[in-house]
Amino acid sequence: MSEKQDMINRMNELQKKFTEYEQKNGLDPFDFYTPAAGHELSGYKEEYQALASKVIEIAHKEVGSHA
Repeated sequence: MSEKQDMINRMNELQKKFTEYEQKNGLDPFDFYTPAAGHELSGYKEEYQALASKVIEIAHKEVGSHA
């Protein structure tokens, strides 16, 4: 499996985890943007954003476009 596909798979796992959390607990914006240490969503947004940026970068390289 390619590095890009591995990252997409991880993004899907993160999205599933987030959706399950939201459906079970609702979502307080503070929990998403500034979760306390140890909170289920702690680090979620940063990891997802980093993966998404890297996937976009790889995709641009694959097609020869510039971001």
